[in-house]
Amino acid sequence: MRARIAPELLRKHLEQIIDADNAAGKWGQLSPAECTSGQTPGTPRVHTRFPPEPNGYLHIGHAKSICLNYGLAEQFGGKFNLRFDDTNPSKEEQEYVDAIKEDVAWLGGAYEGKFGGGIFWASDYFAQMYAWAEELVTKGLAYVCDLNAEQMSQMRGDLKTPARSPHRERSPQESLDLLRRMKAGEFPDGAKTLRAKIDLASPNFVLRDPVMYRIVHAPHHNTGDAWCIYPMYDWAHCLEDSIEGITHSICTLEFRNNRPLYDWFIDAINQGRTADGSGKYATLVHHPQQIEFAKLKLTYTVMSKRFLLQIVKDGRVSGWDDPRMPTLRGMRRRGYTATSIRQLCKDVGVTTQDSVIDVGRLENCLRDELNKSAPRRMAVLRPLKLRIVNWGEGGAADRVEMMNAINNPEDQSAGTRPVAFTGELFIERDDFMENPPKKFFRLAPGAEVRLRYGYWVRCVDVVKDAAGNVTEVLCTYDPQTRGGDDPPPGPDGTVRKVKGTIHWVSATRNAKAEVRVFDRLFSAETPGERTGSFFDDLNPNSLEVLRDAVLEESLAQAKHGERFQFERLGYFCVDQDSRPGAVVFNRSVTLKDTWAKESAKDAGKPGAPAPQGSQPGAKK
Repeated sequence: MRARIAPELLRKHLEQIIDADNAAGKWGQLSPAECTSGQTPGTPRVHTRFPPEPNGYLHIGHAKSICLNYGLAEQFGGKFNLRFDDTNPSKEEQEYVDAIKEDVAWLGGAYEGKFGGGIFWASDYFAQMYAWAEELVTKGLAYVCDLNAEQMSQMRGDLKTPARSPHRERSPQESLDLLRRMKAGEFPDGAKTLRAKIDLASPNFVLRDPVMYRIVHAPHHNTGDAWCIYPMYDWAHCLEDSIEGITHSICTLEFRNNRPLYDWFIDAINQGRTADGSGKYATLVHHPQQIEFAKLKLTYTVMSKRFLLQIVKDGRVSGWDDPRMPTLRGMRRRGYTATSIRQLCKDVGVTTQDSVIDVGRLENCLRDELNKSAPRRMAVLRPLKLRIVNWGEGGAADRVEMMNAINNPEDQSAGTRPVAFTGELFIERDDFMENPPKKFFRLAPGAEVRLRYGYWVRCVDVVKDAAGNVTEVLCTYDPQTRGGDDPPPGPDGTVRKVKGTIHWVSATRNAKAEVRVFDRLFSAETPGERTGSFFDDLNPNSLEVLRDAVLEESLAQAKHGERFQFERLGYFCVDQDSRPGAVVFNRSVTLKDTWAKESAKDAGKPGAPAPQGSQPGAKK
């Protein structure tokens, strides 16, 4: 059994590779022309890149690659390129290009600035790639094949019996003529391909004459109609790295089998070349080093772009930026910070073993950050009116008292805020039960609770509608408990105690808001494992929209992107749909991971219902 490498050890292993390369001068040094502000000429060259295909929005899985590639460039004083692998015009859109630029910058991948190499495009290199393709044909290392994709698959053979294309022995002259006619647009889509001539008996099927170019009559967002043949990823990938001078081409594990092909293409171009340019084909081209690492995979999450695109098209989510989506855009809208995502990538480290990380670790990274930074506020999501029947005794029934509430107990410098306390309040509907079970320490007939920052109140009666539903809770308050403090001892020295503390919002001094309570998009830890279809495991309770929420009145002025902890309920973020007088909040994450507790309780129970996140008014 292969030994597992600790994440921090593999990260150190990558650093050791770079240190050894730098000590040997393997990649040369930064020239004055290459240096940006703060960089020093003569620094050993370390050049990394993040090469997304612009056929969808970036998701949480991409974050690890961005953090690793940019992090190494920053650590070693090198360069980081954002390069679009735009070789498939039928699936690529400018919308995705714009979103990728923004998301990479938001996460902290500075492709412009001190460690930024800039923005690059595979399409900028199409002419050079094609010239090298012709060179391989003339060297007898590539040929034009007439087989379609299905025929090609059938003729790859098996491990015991390799098969060859009937066109493999075409002369370089004939293949070169056909390639040029392909480029000129003489043939329809799929009629011909250019294939590398490598090893039909290789146990690595990647090396069995892979396709280098295919015919696609489709306009390209960068090159228009200039090309009708487009390079395959394996051919383009290594050449893009070479042209840009990438030193360490860091890829995910699925490219491990492709590394021999990566090297073969560069070596094939370098056949007949010399360092001083005296060879038949001029100077040697740069040969980067490919290194693989494991993807970031999370439980309760699917990161297939094809699937994500499908649920967007089907209207199962509101778009790529739906806060339930694992896209960086969706997570950002939900309230995740770049810092929390970078922290997860740091915590899980870099490994060469595929594994699935508990999504709770990501949620905890956000909780840890917001616990320290998010201001506290009170909000009631499912309101039930509470009226204090003795509020008017000895004074005006409509009086308002301003209570002093702590903004953040984790940050003393955050100070306090005034909160209006009135004779009519709203509490969470779940914080009252007419016939409570044992250990229900909230409000019930005859029971007393502490209103946070307010007073102690005791339920003396209820008001019901015609259907028997409780519409109002009638209470008395103890004036000696202002600020929620314990009352003084009684005449006999006894001290009154209360076990429950609940939050509240004034019924006359508040802000109205729509609150979107998001939960995990999937109800299964491994979506699709049980039935083979991701769709079967979509969580039907992943979104609840509450349009009658009441919040502290100051939140009426909350701005898009601001984050708060709603006490006892979770962390919430102001959504982009907000407008003056109509604030919308998204629940980013609950205060505690109740999924883990519920999953453990239901483990092994067939057909167990999906655990829900901590709901408003949950027991404390």
